[in-house]
Amino acid sequence: MATRSVLLSSSFLLILLSFSLEKSNALEGRKTIESNFHTIQLTSILPSSSCKPSSKGKRGGTSLEVINKHGPCSQLNKKGEKGQTLTEILAHDQARVDSIQTRIAAQNFNLFRKTEKTSKKYRAKDSKTTLPAQPGTALSTGNYIVTIGIGTPKKDLTLIFDTGSDLTWTQCEPCFKTCFPQQQPIFNPSSSSTYSNISCSSTACSGLKSATGNTPLCSSSTCVYGIQYGDSSSSIGFFAKDKLTLSATDVFDGFMFGCGQDNKGLFGKTAGLIGLGRDPLSIVSQTSAKFGKYFSYCLPTRRGSNGHLTFGKNGAKSNLQFTPFASSQGTSFYFIDVLGISVGGKALAISPMVFKNAGTIIDSGTVITRLPSTAYANMRATFREFMSKYPRAPDLSLLDTCYDLSNYTTVSIPKISFNFNGNTKMDLVPNGIFFVNGASQVCLAFAGNGDDDSIGIFGNTQQQTMEIVYDVAGEKLGFGYGGCT
Repeated sequence: MATRSVLLSSSFLLILLSFSLEKSNALEGRKTIESNFHTIQLTSILPSSSCKPSSKGKRGGTSLEVINKHGPCSQLNKKGEKGQTLTEILAHDQARVDSIQTRIAAQNFNLFRKTEKTSKKYRAKDSKTTLPAQPGTALSTGNYIVTIGIGTPKKDLTLIFDTGSDLTWTQCEPCFKTCFPQQQPIFNPSSSSTYSNISCSSTACSGLKSATGNTPLCSSSTCVYGIQYGDSSSSIGFFAKDKLTLSATDVFDGFMFGCGQDNKGLFGKTAGLIGLGRDPLSIVSQTSAKFGKYFSYCLPTRRGSNGHLTFGKNGAKSNLQFTPFASSQGTSFYFIDVLGISVGGKALAISPMVFKNAGTIIDSGTVITRLPSTAYANMRATFREFMSKYPRAPDLSLLDTCYDLSNYTTVSIPKISFNFNGNTKMDLVPNGIFFVNGASQVCLAFAGNGDDDSIGIFGNTQQQTMEIVYDVAGEKLGFGYGGCT
């Protein structure tokens, strides 16, 4: 009888142990699933109609407020005035991407030709290489704006900021030919006691070729710049210098910029553009004596908050990861090395050579991240598999993976992670995964290039709310979370 009781007790203990192990395994499996997915309120990724500025807090360095020009905090559009549709934004985005890829392809071709002259072992592999019809074409316009001061007395000017451009320019009176509508009064050089034109014979004038892609012209000994963008926007005017004011204590004499007299295009009532590229004429280079070619930003979403553009190391967060910049390939763009992508905790089966052969830049002005076609096809298939429980919605322009989430209040979406050189990993926040046209059309914010050879672009949707740091002198890119707070 005693032996039977012992056996029953042992059996009971084994059942309890087995149940406990199964429960533990189930919990671990659940934790793994939860760690690979974002479970969010749908409203957290939907655009807002009201402006709720972020708390500025105490930030070191010289910090400017950044606003999404399509968001509710932008004052550039009057109430009731119709802004750009998402389809129009995406069309302009594609024009920008085409511009970037053409510009880099042309520069790489020119670099190849120079190399070919000095070494016969290099031979063209593709006789169908297409050169740009307009080699001076720069980029389409961007989405984020900041306000700086030009002149004495200082005149505030709201400009689009762009890491893919070098020359800073603004519209100027008397607008000899054309000026597009802008919200603020157009800058009048005759009202500034520190304004002067730059002569054609100056070294600075000859430097415009690398900053704009166009050879400068001369008008009565004054240097004339010209720049054309991918969406047919353009600016032509006098190359000049004047006092630049970023803050009460950060004032720079002799800042070189374009004073536009013939300006056309879709600049959204801004006054022009501020160039954050690598060229010696960019604002990054011209302020390097004080800021050491170091700047950071946080790009706000369309939910009604603001971000920042900060110059100098004092404004950077401490909890950052860094990846080295890749070779710039003779351009002013910021190249990075993508090693791999994960979706829902699953590493995608993409050879690192796919990313290496194409190359990748990070860009503040491109909205949607572009991937080599092989990489995008793999990401899309895996993402769709994880999202199969949600009903599909029609495509939105170039975005071909959209969902109708209008009947949901909470959604579970697979996390997307990028692995970069330097053993760094970026987990995208939910707002960095989707491009949203209301609850009935929530789209994966990625697109494929037409091939595996065109340059990849890490766009601004994926950068939203993150602290992005450009240590240009140190040749590295940093990123962290919660950059706009």
